[in-house]
Amino acid sequence: MAGMEPTDGDAAGASPRPVPTLGVGMVGYAFMGAAHSQGWRTVGRVFDLPLRPVLAAIGGRDPAAVRAAAQQHGWAAAETDWRALIARDDVQLVDICTPGDSHAEIAVAALAAGKHVLCEKPLANSVAEAEAMAAAAEAAAARGQVAMVGFNYRRLPAMAYARRLVADGRLGALRHVRVTYLQDWLVDPEFPLTWRLQREHAGSGALGDLGAHAVDLAQYVTGEALVGVSALTETFVRERPLPAGAATESAAYGPGRRGRVTVDDAALFTARFTSGALASFEATRMAAGRKNALRLEVNGERGSLAFDLERLNELSFHDHTEPAVSAGFRRILVTEPGHPYLQAWWPPGHALGYEHTFVHQAHDLVQAVAAGNTAPSPSFAEGLQVQQVLAAVEESAAKNAVYTPVAD
Repeated sequence: MAGMEPTDGDAAGASPRPVPTLGVGMVGYAFMGAAHSQGWRTVGRVFDLPLRPVLAAIGGRDPAAVRAAAQQHGWAAAETDWRALIARDDVQLVDICTPGDSHAEIAVAALAAGKHVLCEKPLANSVAEAEAMAAAAEAAAARGQVAMVGFNYRRLPAMAYARRLVADGRLGALRHVRVTYLQDWLVDPEFPLTWRLQREHAGSGALGDLGAHAVDLAQYVTGEALVGVSALTETFVRERPLPAGAATESAAYGPGRRGRVTVDDAALFTARFTSGALASFEATRMAAGRKNALRLEVNGERGSLAFDLERLNELSFHDHTEPAVSAGFRRILVTEPGHPYLQAWWPPGHALGYEHTFVHQAHDLVQAVAAGNTAPSPSFAEGLQVQQVLAAVEESAAKNAVYTPVAD
């Protein structure tokens, strides 16, 4: 059960009104751990919530590193065993920010222990793991527990507003969707072999890391599911230097100080939505000069919209029903109080940033817990569906073999 804590009261001289607290325990403390910590630490200071999140404990295997993370990010305690973190009485919600190979074990155990769960994307490293997680979430929902996947880009005000425009019929019947997600941090062949480049830890490469976001956003904005794919994937650099202290000989590593890359560097695929609309996707960590370039465009019979993460407070919109002499894409600055999430932030025109998506994510999850909404979106079932799309992409890419053209 959530704890209780007094407030200052609603008016001068009023008796303090008890406010329930929600104890959060987070497993993982690196990049995503820092981002999620920012969300949990900030959300109650910005939004008027029915539950007040409390940063109860953070977990990680390295004792010194996890203690440092706890101090830096404001967690009350540190644990070196995720099982101990789950067992804590002051933890009612478990936030999983670990590599994908541990998502299923931690999430299933946390749900079995009666905790609510937030799990970073992609939900798992395989469809089988995701199926087990979705089944555990369904059983837990019958007990009043909440399980949600951390697709944070849904929480950009511009993306939430784009979904509203499509749902309101402003684009009419959909025709095309294009999503590209481009990064360049693997262009250097001497970049070391991190866990993200090993299938046993990451599940896949750019496909799962970036493509999962692209698939989820396309389905979220359109309100439709993908039902077929045709794909290509490639690993351009197949061996990389081992990090300092890594083993030099194992099933995962080749001889010497270099190890095999066992995931994709890039994925390209076309797809079809349930309505018949077509889509194309590109995810790569090999696009020199592109740091975190996520772009989405949707074309319909009555108009189009486009979004660029590098201009994340803006949405481009074209109304094709207007006269051609004046029609064209126009910029919508998504900072008005009437736009999603903006009522709690700054005056119009004052921009938000990447970190605010994690605040909004925490807001939506706390609201779901307080309301007893055991089917928040994106649910584990939705995470499983994205995993099925990623698996279909890999299956298609394996069948699209390279051939040698016949000489003239």
